[in-house]
Amino acid sequence: MKLIVMGQQAFGKAALERILEAGADDVVAVYCAPDREGRPVDPLKEAARASGLPVHQPPNFKDEATLELMKSHDADLMIMAYVTIFVPGAARDIPRMGSICFHPSLLPLHRGPSSINWPIIGGSARTGFSWFYPTDGLDEGDILLQKECEIGADDTLGDVYFKKIFPAAIDSVVAVCNLFRSGSPPRIQQDDSKATYESWCRKPDALIDWSKPASDVYNLIRGTNPQPGAWTTVAGSEVKIYDSRRTAGDGEPGRVTAVTESGVEVQATGGRIVVQRVRPAGSGKIPAVEWASASGISPGTVLGN
Repeated sequence: MKLIVMGQQAFGKAALERILEAGADDVVAVYCAPDREGRPVDPLKEAARASGLPVHQPPNFKDEATLELMKSHDADLMIMAYVTIFVPGAARDIPRMGSICFHPSLLPLHRGPSSINWPIIGGSARTGFSWFYPTDGLDEGDILLQKECEIGADDTLGDVYFKKIFPAAIDSVVAVCNLFRSGSPPRIQQDDSKATYESWCRKPDALIDWSKPASDVYNLIRGTNPQPGAWTTVAGSEVKIYDSRRTAGDGEPGRVTAVTESGVEVQATGGRIVVQRVRPAGSGKIPAVEWASASGISPGTVLGN
């Protein structure tokens, strides 16, 4: 088959490399987001150029010239691997077999852009990824293929994405192509009655409320590590919290109960969080015990508003 690969960043790069490595399909063009001043060259763009493939970076897919250029590739299928720009049907439907898009959740659950953060924050024990037929609705198209991944009790966002979803999804790229090559790729309608949607997980969402149950605080820290980073304040100064663990104990929410080599122990409702790695304002990531020493944090210090 003749393929257009569209995407960006490490996932787009890895998907392209896996397709080229398999050697069963001919990549006729690569599309990625426009360059941004002051930002590194996109890894997908670099990989495509290193392989001698034509790269296109239109600012949108509404322009007639952009659509005509896409038609000129005479592609059978477009693989949309980590696409953050809206691609209308006029572009998606150009390849003979249309387009297929990756989404890192078990659709119809967690439609939206931060679909790995939210199941961890919500305490889910599983997530996964989907390849689906994109429509103009956000992550609403029929499903081609899904795979489930476990969320361990102590897994962070980084663990779930980089150790579980990313490698399994890249391994699935060739299977996706083979399903289309078979001539009868599955189309499983999403059950909209089970759909959930969450927007971006941003800094305001990552503010720790120490009065909440310790399990909720711990899930928030895990689900925002490394991005956007859970955070709290001490004496009006912000600090982001990354690695942590739970422990038992009662007391006033937000109060530091101990500072040891293991970290800074902070009370939540029904349990405590041992903060192990932090990023104070204007600093890089450091062990929490170093932060405590430099900031004068000791048992009795209260975090948060």
